Amino acid sequence: MPILLPILLFAAAAAPYDLVIRNGHVIDGTGSPWYAADIGIRAGKIAAIGRLTDAPARRTIDARGMAVAPGFIDMLGQSEMTILVNPHLPSKIFQGITTEITGEGSSIAPLNDAILKADHVTWEHYGVQPAWRTFRDYFARLRKQGIGINIASYVGATQVRRMVLGDDDRSPNAAELERMKALVRDAMREGAVGLSTSLQYAPAPYAKTEELIALAAEAAKFGGTYASHIRDEGDAIIPALDEAFRIAREANTPVEIWHLKAAGKSNWGRMAEIVAHIEAARQSGLDVAADTYAYPAAFNTFSAVIPPWAHDGGDKKLIERLKDPAMRARIRQEMETPSSQWNNEWQQVKGPESFVLSAVQNPKLIPLQGKSIAEIAKLWNKDPVDTVFDILIEDEAFTMVGMFIMDERDVALALRQPWVSICNDSQGSALDGVLGKEHPHPRAFGTFPRILRKYVREEKLLTLEDAIRKFTSLPAQRMRFADRGVLKAGMWADVVVFDPATVRDLATFDQPNQLTEGMRFVLVNGVPVIEEGKMTNALPGKVLTR
Repeated sequence: MPILLPILLFAAAAAPYDLVIRNGHVIDGTGSPWYAADIGIRAGKIAAIGRLTDAPARRTIDARGMAVAPGFIDMLGQSEMTILVNPHLPSKIFQGITTEITGEGSSIAPLNDAILKADHVTWEHYGVQPAWRTFRDYFARLRKQGIGINIASYVGATQVRRMVLGDDDRSPNAAELERMKALVRDAMREGAVGLSTSLQYAPAPYAKTEELIALAAEAAKFGGTYASHIRDEGDAIIPALDEAFRIAREANTPVEIWHLKAAGKSNWGRMAEIVAHIEAARQSGLDVAADTYAYPAAFNTFSAVIPPWAHDGGDKKLIERLKDPAMRARIRQEMETPSSQWNNEWQQVKGPESFVLSAVQNPKLIPLQGKSIAEIAKLWNKDPVDTVFDILIEDEAFTMVGMFIMDERDVALALRQPWVSICNDSQGSALDGVLGKEHPHPRAFGTFPRILRKYVREEKLLTLEDAIRKFTSLPAQRMRFADRGVLKAGMWADVVVFDPATVRDLATFDQPNQLTEGMRFVLVNGVPVIEEGKMTNALPGKVLTR
């Protein structure tokens, strides 16, 4: 046996790599300058980085003249449902995205029959049969079918509220709050990465801060993060940030501010104030960071333009109120009146031309996708507000819209901050099937390459190394993914190979369904999902848990 040991060690050392990426400019994700090296991959992980010219390998990739970087991490995707429709998620992988974090307030689990009934329009639209009720079962379904990228999910505070309280505008009693806390604990044990809120969309606004602290504290016991689409991104953004800070402090958890923005024409130019407010919180010791998709337009559920009280009881009740003349008049008055009492998106834009219809489920409305509310109102010969109401009625409140509510200077200032990473804030999509029929925000197909083209190559707002850090090690650090986000021996081999001089987004607001150009290779756990610029149809993704 003593004689065999060195022989075995030599055999292991001489084992061929599954793949060697040769001659690339390695941008390792840390923000350090690029360096020349080869990368050897074995069993899905990075086995070596250095001069591997003579190392045996089953296959090689010549990356001469190319950047070799960690796979990009989408800090807020929305693919929990569309990954069941098309598990390859071409809109994501052609951007270089290899990992997505999802679960914005209304997570894919837990589920009950009441929620399934209330949300039947969405399930029917995508043709998904939800046989799961828990994260454990949902994750098992993903593993069984296979997925093209890695995916992790928060448990949504809205989701556990709906499990116990439905869509009603009320606070939980002590027993109900305990049931909600138990649901958070169960989700964390099953693999959720933290608690999330999306406090703009009913029934989420009905939750008081104390309720959210109680739920976030349960997730924190398992090492979970609190992530939030805060209560107001416009006039009341400072109080909304303070609420997020309070929740994080009292729940003893880090906090991620999703898709940081200064929303609404009255707030353009306030990003410096917002950044200073977050910096002050960080200097006080709070572990707070944020992310951005770096476009001047948002993308929301259209029903969010309706005051929160009108959503009490869910979409069915909302539609009933929109059909009632008295209720309709009251809703109109509140939409047309500036207020700091709710996040009034109708007042945040220049006019109805700033809303672009993006996704509908009613086939009669599909020809209107890509048109502004001003254009539709003219076509229908209706007032713009009535047009909004009637679209929501016809579409059973499913409708999604793009909204031009931000100033480019604020977007750029947010992007520059060292604690800001990148989110797509869009579901994974495709060019065909039910997904190809939608008219999404161009960020669905173009976020990461747009930053490389616009802010790195053209405007030089960021260096390439800084941008890659924001795409990789920064989000990995925030999510506590210790084995991803950096090119280093022992890490999972999520790797992108691309030409920094030519990679570019093609998606526009007029024609958003266009795949990115320039990603030559994209590897997920060592397996190419993009090879020589073409999709391989491999499904090597993993479910990532806390």
